[in-house]
Amino acid sequence: MLDRLLDWMLVCTLRDWFDRPEANPPGWYGALGDEVAGPALRAMHEDPAHPWTTAELAGRAGVSRTTLAKRFTELVGDGPVAYLTEWRMTLAADLLTHPELTVAAVARRNALGLSPRTRLNAALNPNASA
Repeated sequence: MLDRLLDWMLVCTLRDWFDRPEANPPGWYGALGDEVAGPALRAMHEDPAHPWTTAELAGRAGVSRTTLAKRFTELVGDGPVAYLTEWRMTLAADLLTHPELTVAAVARRNALGLSPRTRLNAALNPNASA
């Protein structure tokens, strides 16, 4: 229960901070409220292990793949699939701080084994998100 309370307090604090005129919030924060990028972003955050495709995410937003990719990239700074890969890696890095979880368990939980490109990207750029 204390964990949830702390999570809630962090969310409230970040929202307050991001809403300040001098703040420079990350692109995903503004994209959450966008009618095109928002539904795709929320879907990825709700189920990051799902094997999302641009077509499926575009369907969630009710737009074409091209429209989603363009708008998402404008707002977030990366395309939907690249953002999802980074999001999965961020979640995995957090989970790896739990000693009871193995690397294989974390990979399965975050669908990191689904994409050879993800494994290649992590192998070639081990410090890219550090």
